[in-house]
Amino acid sequence: MADLATLKLRRESLSGQRASGVARVSYDGKTVDYRSVAEIDRAIEALDREIAAAEGRRMVRQVRVTATKGL
Repeated sequence: MADLATLKLRRESLSGQRASGVARVSYDGKTVDYRSVAEIDRAIEALDREIAAAEGRRMVRQVRVTATKGL
């Protein structure tokens, strides 16, 4: 597992690229191509879990349910 500073740097890179709409992220001399925004979101969530574990805290899961009728 990487150290906390590296994990936060990776998360910052992913978030920045996601916001700009780019699916290619480079850090630690590596380049990763993501196929979709959902894949980037899953990578960010995984990094959030690793950061929380490194900081000694637990992630709180939230579930939001939305429903529409008659689409």
